[in-house]
Amino acid sequence: MNLTTQTGNRGEDLIAQWLTQTHQARLLDRHWTCRMGELDLVAQFPDGTIAFIEVKTRSPRNWDQDGLLALSTGKQRKLVKTAQLYLLAHPNLADAPCRFDVAIVALKQGTYSLKTYIQNAFEAP
Repeated sequence: MNLTTQTGNRGEDLIAQWLTQTHQARLLDRHWTCRMGELDLVAQFPDGTIAFIEVKTRSPRNWDQDGLLALSTGKQRKLVKTAQLYLLAHPNLADAPCRFDVAIVALKQGTYSLKTYIQNAFEAP
């Protein structure tokens, strides 16, 4: 496993823990992969809402506004299609309300911290 993957995994660990402990969300999947792409985290909140969560872990002096620029329109379309395939693979969740969230994790001097969590970061077309 390379350093970038390790860094991303640690950021996802932080968000998974934050969601389950702070928001009582139930983690449904992590690194769910299909032919369209990957979903970092899939969580279900107590109200039944399914969140497809893209996690961006960034160190200081990054080039993409802390990961916000990395979520291009093309990336959003890919996430939507991947989420649709996820729901097809999990028909018991098909009627649940869904949203796309983005978590920005800051890495500074070896410490990971939640910088921003954006609920409904974008809408499915």
